[in-house]
Amino acid sequence: MKFLLDHDVPENLSYLLEQLGHDVTLLREVLPQNASDEAVLQFANDGGSVRLTRNRDDFLHLATQKPHRGIVIRRRTRAAERAALFRLLERA
Repeated sequence: MKFLLDHDVPENLSYLLEQLGHDVTLLREVLPQNASDEAVLQFANDGGSVRLTRNRDDFLHLATQKPHRGIVIRRRTRAAERAALFRLLERA
């Protein structure tokens, strides 16, 4: 599976996903930091990537308007975020 990690997702999550055999791209490596959420969503969709973000409110608004393969992660701790992601991956 391909993932695009947003600026607000801990970078160490990319290492864990790569160890599980996933293709991971960090947003900061492919688009300017001031890229709009819409541009990021389009980039992820064009590349067939799941967008990982903690920016729940903006993403949910865009998700009603544009095609996407997004996952919203919003937990209290980083460990809880990783656990929720891994549960979703197991179900996929």
